[in-house]
Amino acid sequence: MEAQHLMTMYWHKGCFSCEVCKMTLNMKNYKGFEKRPYCNAHYPKSSFTCVTDTPENLRLKQQSKIQSQVLYREDFEKNKGKGFSVVADTPEMQRIKKTQDQISNIKYHEEFEKKKIGGEGPQHLPSNPSAGGYQQPAAPQNYHYDPAPEPVRQAAAAPPPSAGKRYRAVYDYSAADEDEVSFMDGDVIVDVQQIDEGWMYGRVERTGQQGMLPANYVEAI
Repeated sequence: MEAQHLMTMYWHKGCFSCEVCKMTLNMKNYKGFEKRPYCNAHYPKSSFTCVTDTPENLRLKQQSKIQSQVLYREDFEKNKGKGFSVVADTPEMQRIKKTQDQISNIKYHEEFEKKKIGGEGPQHLPSNPSAGGYQQPAAPQNYHYDPAPEPVRQAAAAPPPSAGKRYRAVYDYSAADEDEVSFMDGDVIVDVQQIDEGWMYGRVERTGQQGMLPANYVEAI
């Protein structure tokens, strides 16, 4: 800024000199301070002002510290109980959650079968001497549990006939199975057919590969 002020002022060539040593200056070696030219050796240096710890300054410092603590406690009380992180429900997170649910369901059925096998021993009831005869043991009840069959994704061996539908990928996707197809964000998927509620079959126009793809990773063109 000082250099700009000096450039807007008009100086005679002979008068353009250092304010201290009167050395003749030019536009390359001068330095401006408060609209006056100086050489490099006599350019005024900036100095910092030391603030004395007077009782008034100490009181203001303590008051500021107390105010900061009050604001911190207010913010802490507002955010208390909100120490959880919000995770975006993206298609990838939905897929991971579905896989974890399937694994938990399989483990539950395995534990149930183990307990069932271990508890199905022959039950003998002691005979009652007062009845004067042998009592037949009660027929064991069948607690066999048939878990509901899990939905099976249709294979891509026989794709439906082409209908010419076109979709555009809105996320990157890497094939997890052999019958799936990988694509990148922005790829055009052609000859798309709906397989079920969550899966489609199509061909990636960029690579020419075809297979199954998640429906929530693409949008219709």
